[in-house]
Amino acid sequence: MPTACMRRSEEPCRRLSSHANRSAPALALASPRRSAKPFAKDKFSATEMLQRPLLPLLPSKTIADVVITTLSANTTTMFPSEAASGRTTDSKIKGLRVFNNWIKSCLIQRYSPDEDHAPGSREMGRTSGKELLILDMGCGKGGDLNKWQQAPQAVQLYVGLDPADVSIEQARGRYRNMGNPRGGRGGGRGGHHRGPPARMFDARFHVKDCFGETIEDLEIIQQVGFDPSPMNRRGFDVVSMMFSMHYAFESEKNARNMLRNVAGALKKGGRFIGCIPNSDVLGEHVRKFNTKAAERREAKKKEEEEGKAKAEDAPEPEDGELEEGEAEPSAEWGNSIYRVRFPGATPEDGVFRPAFGWKYNFFLDEAVEEVPEYVVPWEAFRALAEDYNLELQYHRTFPEIWEAEKDDPELGPLSERMRVREPNGGPLLVSDDEMEAASFYIGFCFYKV
Repeated sequence: MPTACMRRSEEPCRRLSSHANRSAPALALASPRRSAKPFAKDKFSATEMLQRPLLPLLPSKTIADVVITTLSANTTTMFPSEAASGRTTDSKIKGLRVFNNWIKSCLIQRYSPDEDHAPGSREMGRTSGKELLILDMGCGKGGDLNKWQQAPQAVQLYVGLDPADVSIEQARGRYRNMGNPRGGRGGGRGGHHRGPPARMFDARFHVKDCFGETIEDLEIIQQVGFDPSPMNRRGFDVVSMMFSMHYAFESEKNARNMLRNVAGALKKGGRFIGCIPNSDVLGEHVRKFNTKAAERREAKKKEEEEGKAKAEDAPEPEDGELEEGEAEPSAEWGNSIYRVRFPGATPEDGVFRPAFGWKYNFFLDEAVEEVPEYVVPWEAFRALAEDYNLELQYHRTFPEIWEAEKDDPELGPLSERMRVREPNGGPLLVSDDEMEAASFYIGFCFYKV
């Protein structure tokens, strides 16, 4: 089996032409959009959120360079959900890892199938014959491969792209192990299917910066089809971007290049799913920090004006107050497992304008060592996505997804098998600090219209 699996990953994709020419009208967007139970659809009025002027780009390393360097120097570095799935007793973030993986499984289970896919048909052996083409941008070490193997609608081809060659090599190794009954984890952890394992999908892995350059020069992308226009009938069924899209918001150029790659790769009616940091959480923390800092400055000024502060017997400065010549503190917060720190000035009202270049450093115990990331202002992102014919279908925080799906007849039991909570609808196996870290993220889905 391992040998056959390796051959599959190297041989040319044989069925792409038939998939590319499949009937498009059956996949056109309709109301309701899905036969499977969807998440509630968000409805926002169109708002022009992009601001000018843009922050100037500094002639330094790009965010992709920094991430690649970090991964190359430490191959144990991982994103919040990408780690050994086993719940080791000495890990402080074991609950966070499985919780984030369950959230990603929810998005894949709900939004990967075509509209005409009947729920449960794969388990009963009654399929429409259509198989999905999946593009995973920022695939990392292949942490979602098993989730796609357990998707409700069978996957024909999975293409994983990542800027770090060390991650791509590990993803290839994980894919090979999935074809080995002794090397893979088997069914049930990434989806709700039980019983005999499904046929392995074909997979391709390429080192590629999906934010700084176009992906249309890759042969596999050309074979599937690349066209950003709304008339594209070829292309991938799903583009996934889990815990990586925020790096594109280093600049408007990168963000637009990323969205052009997404729109170009998707067929009409295709789905764009992902997880990103919640700009509302970032903005609220920044606003509170700046409000308290302003209050301290005002109190200090009033004290000095009243002549109560004497140089010779001035009290030690309180936390956040400045000695003469001391640098202004920057916004920072966190708990025992994660920390966010803005290295520079932040907007007083917590609204990030312009929408690009707002860098912060993120630390997650056992996983991420002070990695620079960028704020993704949600409404600016949504408005920008509309420029590329991507229409918002769903937008929820991780805690909201949990509350909505924990008692679902399929996803509820999956949370128990993944050890997110105790059996029989028991309590969460996620600590308060872990849940606070999970609340830092949102899940989304867009349709290409």
